[in-house]
Amino acid sequence: MSQSVSLMEQAAGGMIGAPRRLQETGAWRLLQIEFKCLRWTAAGKSAVPRNGGIRKSIAPHRTRKSFLSCQDQASPKFRASHSSHFQRWGCIHRITRSTHGGLVKGAATAGFPEVGLQEEVNNVGEKRSLLPDFINFLNEAWTPFHAVVVAKRLLGEAGFKQISEENEWAVEPGGRYYFTRNMSTIIAFAVGQKYQAGEGFLVVAAHTDSPCLKLKPVSAVSKSGFLNVGVQTYGGGLWYTWFDRDLSVAGRVLLRCKDGGVLHKLVKVERPILRIPTLAIHLDRSVNADGFKPNLETHLSPVLATQVKSALSIPAEEGNGAITSARKNHHSILLEVITIVDVFLPQAHAICTKKVLAGELHCQAEDIADFDLNVCDTQPSCIGGAKNEFIFSGRLDNLASSFCALQALIDACNDPEALVAESGIRMVALFDNEEHMTSRRDCFITFDTSIHNKNVYLGDFSSHRVKCKVGSESAQGAGSPTMFQAMKRITRWLARDVSTEGIVERTIRKSFLVSADMAHALHPNYPDKHEENHQPKLHEGLVIKHNANQRYATDSVTSFLFKEVAQTRGIPTQNFVVRNDMACGSTIGPILASGIGIRTVDCGMPQLSMHSVREMCGTQDVNIAYRHFRAFYELFSSIDKQLNIEN
Repeated sequence: MSQSVSLMEQAAGGMIGAPRRLQETGAWRLLQIEFKCLRWTAAGKSAVPRNGGIRKSIAPHRTRKSFLSCQDQASPKFRASHSSHFQRWGCIHRITRSTHGGLVKGAATAGFPEVGLQEEVNNVGEKRSLLPDFINFLNEAWTPFHAVVVAKRLLGEAGFKQISEENEWAVEPGGRYYFTRNMSTIIAFAVGQKYQAGEGFLVVAAHTDSPCLKLKPVSAVSKSGFLNVGVQTYGGGLWYTWFDRDLSVAGRVLLRCKDGGVLHKLVKVERPILRIPTLAIHLDRSVNADGFKPNLETHLSPVLATQVKSALSIPAEEGNGAITSARKNHHSILLEVITIVDVFLPQAHAICTKKVLAGELHCQAEDIADFDLNVCDTQPSCIGGAKNEFIFSGRLDNLASSFCALQALIDACNDPEALVAESGIRMVALFDNEEHMTSRRDCFITFDTSIHNKNVYLGDFSSHRVKCKVGSESAQGAGSPTMFQAMKRITRWLARDVSTEGIVERTIRKSFLVSADMAHALHPNYPDKHEENHQPKLHEGLVIKHNANQRYATDSVTSFLFKEVAQTRGIPTQNFVVRNDMACGSTIGPILASGIGIRTVDCGMPQLSMHSVREMCGTQDVNIAYRHFRAFYELFSSIDKQLNIEN
């Protein structure tokens, strides 16, 4: 009986976080009456059973009706801003108490899947499914800028303190901090209270960017009476999947102020304003036989509008880089759309210090100094499949890894006692610009730090002229010294009162990096694309990636340690190697590992349709990845001490 009560309490725990405005509604009080067998405390984190027991059944139709009534009383704007709460509360209505003491799962409500609920009630210490929050994260994070803003909000709510690379740092044991670069890369870390000089970093690294189309500096294009938008391909996307999709734009805008200053604002046009139409089969009879082979320069230009007013368009041949006016470089109709849409301004987060009205940008087209805009698919991320076991979304590569790593760090440090026994520094690093590609036979990247200054050879495919992810070659990418500079500053500050001989080098050798990037799941229609003994499947754990030529940074030692963490918590893992007759991709793992010699394991959640405009992965894999990353933060320090390689 006590175990069943505990499970029920876990499910009902999500009720406690109800916004006060919703708690004051009559429907909310009615909903509380429906669950009168439980007593919720305003300050607590879990439900408390009344009289030591619960009713033998909770009528699903009654609670469902009360829940919907409660939901309907909220305004559309309020429902949208608190959708994660409604989704989490919805799962409560799916639990009923059977007469023999078991739990019976009813029909899913509020879009909450069976598999998500099962994860919620079965994991001791992990009382909620990540799925509602993850879906919301995907729907908010259309661009790396938006992903970082959401990450800042989550970290701030969890008590992490923002610091700046431009200022002096004063970090202390037990402290939790984060900083951003370019507002598209974010690094957060928590210092163990038992930290001693020379102890290592426990890092999970991922990236915030995904393959997409980006607007050109001069995007105004006119074709055959249409206003088109000139775009560049970013990353190695499956570009044919972008045709016939409802598209829009999102990114950051730089606005000129009357006082001469420049504001940085994020914008997301949620309604579809662009489309790339395919050519009718009647005009291309051979497309099914010969394949769809669009020219990326001439066929991939999205349609914005018809040329109803010649004053709104500028012919492509008239545009040039010397023109500095946004109105001359871009279609006025596009700028007008941007100036009237909602500012992306998450709760409890101010994008700039200037007064910003949360509803609109409130500016003229001439006020736009410049912008970084991505073309984005407007279809929301969702849970699907006959058993609600899949996630259908864009940008799963690599927002899935980013979210799980970020949430794992937050939850691994949330408890006041979480860092008491920790001797290392827990860190998450989410980089931009991983997906940009270069077509070259020999791939090199250069690191320039005070620790190492060398060229790193990433492979020679003499028989394959492949596109290599040399990644991240930007000021905010993994190829930059961003993370290593942070590690040096933290280490030197914490060791300021002791001898510092080799302190940074010793710290790096004790550190461990988990490079988290999505992995290729076995495709049911193309099973021959996988090596027969290495076929990762959905719902069966993180995939550890191996490559003899170090296209992945995993070796036997790092693989063993990462698997040992999982085995301690009963978490499944899988292995992957690419076929010998296929070129192997790469990740930020070799880039970061070779930069200064940090031990690294490459892993990822299995997915299908990688780099498509709509990808898919398994719902269970989100929770499994979160549990694995959290276990890594909590257990690795003790497990690592049991291994001695050099001696």
